[in-house]
Amino acid sequence: MMKLNRTNAKETESYPTKILQFGEGNFLRAFTDWIVNVMNKEIGFNAGIDVVQPLPNGMVDMLNDQDGLYHVYLKGIKEGKPITEFSLIDCINKGINPYSEYESYKESILNPDLRFVISNTTEAGISWDESDTLDMEPQNSFPGKVAALLYNRYKAFDGDMSKGLIFFACELIDRNGDILKKYVLQHAENWKLENEFITWVNEACAFCSTLVDRIVPGFPRDEIKEIQQELGYEDNLVVVGEYFHLWVIEAPKWVKEEFPAEKAGLEVKFVKDMKRFREQKVAVLNGTHTGSYAVSFLYGIDNVREAYESVEVGSFMKGMVYEEVLPTLEGSEKELTSFANKILERFSNPFIRHLWQSIALNAMSKWETRDLPSLLNFIEKHGMLPQKLVFSMAAMIAYFRGESDGVKYSVQDDQWIKDFYKEAWAECDGRPISIYNLCEKVLGLEKVWKRDLNEVPNLTITVSHYLFLITQVGMKKAVRAVLSDDNPLMQMTIDKMDSK
Repeated sequence: MMKLNRTNAKETESYPTKILQFGEGNFLRAFTDWIVNVMNKEIGFNAGIDVVQPLPNGMVDMLNDQDGLYHVYLKGIKEGKPITEFSLIDCINKGINPYSEYESYKESILNPDLRFVISNTTEAGISWDESDTLDMEPQNSFPGKVAALLYNRYKAFDGDMSKGLIFFACELIDRNGDILKKYVLQHAENWKLENEFITWVNEACAFCSTLVDRIVPGFPRDEIKEIQQELGYEDNLVVVGEYFHLWVIEAPKWVKEEFPAEKAGLEVKFVKDMKRFREQKVAVLNGTHTGSYAVSFLYGIDNVREAYESVEVGSFMKGMVYEEVLPTLEGSEKELTSFANKILERFSNPFIRHLWQSIALNAMSKWETRDLPSLLNFIEKHGMLPQKLVFSMAAMIAYFRGESDGVKYSVQDDQWIKDFYKEAWAECDGRPISIYNLCEKVLGLEKVWKRDLNEVPNLTITVSHYLFLITQVGMKKAVRAVLSDDNPLMQMTIDKMDSK
């Protein structure tokens, strides 16, 4: 079988480098690089990419070994029908490890044609590092690298306003572009750089906050031999993604004109304020994933599609979205229902096996950002507890026990959280009062919840009732109880509301 490179793959093109990309992982290669590839083919965008490895250890060597080429394998639903699609991505010119190839990195920084910087350095990537200095080659943090990058560019082009850069931050944190700019300017101040440079950053550059959405399971390890046989190439960087994609970019109008992705038929939306889009996506897509993982896993289902298509867990997931999450969001009922329908359709994608154990990673912090706002907003709007979200919290506490029906499984989270649950569950003897004490400890973790959730009326006792139920009868019977029309805890909540 032929190795995938530009010698063997004849139908490839070369493009001038206009984009510097920090991050070589699966997501960017299946999302932003795929988008640029489509723009090149459909509207002649004519943009190549230099990919920078953000950390000393990474995979740019593998990328360079294939001359920047790889295939994106999309699997999903298009217009209600299953679809699979291979795309050869040829817009990457080279991969750079700045820790071992600083001169090559600097060459890309000073490229006069460079216009865009795209990044996904993980949630931890956009952070402040006091130890970064201007003369480091390179700086430790991503904002430190960007501050030095811009200063070197500013000096090399004598402050030419046309040599500023447009940043598309794709890290999964709120206001990612704003936070990146904040830290860049903080480094400039810390390094005592001239005021003219700061003016240039503010006026010649654009730091765009973005929201990204595409499920990317990554490298298809279990079927790679069959895929390579079908492709006719030894491609060791194949990346699988769903067909659905959405990129919401908060930017001035002139940025949209320079990056005309919509003209290529792509779901790339330029908006003045992305707040509503973010709240909807986080609450519905991410919130359903995190709110359902423990229920599904302890029910005995290990992946999203099978859970969504099962009668009971699927009903739980739909009920949580339509009855408890959507009523807390801004927008018309028609708009929100249409959005939720599109999101939930993706859960039944027959081609993607999205494992709950991967979604379970760092579940506590995810639940705080993705599900807790819906729970608290529901209480504020309706004066009662959303039973499925409360049950979700109880299921999560049960999941952190690390054992179900005598079978142990691995829990992945911060070490202090794992230690906390190990001790808390060891002290729990299973009696109702002991279960309540356990829930009281969990809900009191202000480090996670940013507040003491024991202060939310009836929350602790209701979570403990559900957790006791799960431990006594198992998840399957507990799910049936929470779905039941005569759920006693729902009636208890209604009675308390009526008595006010």
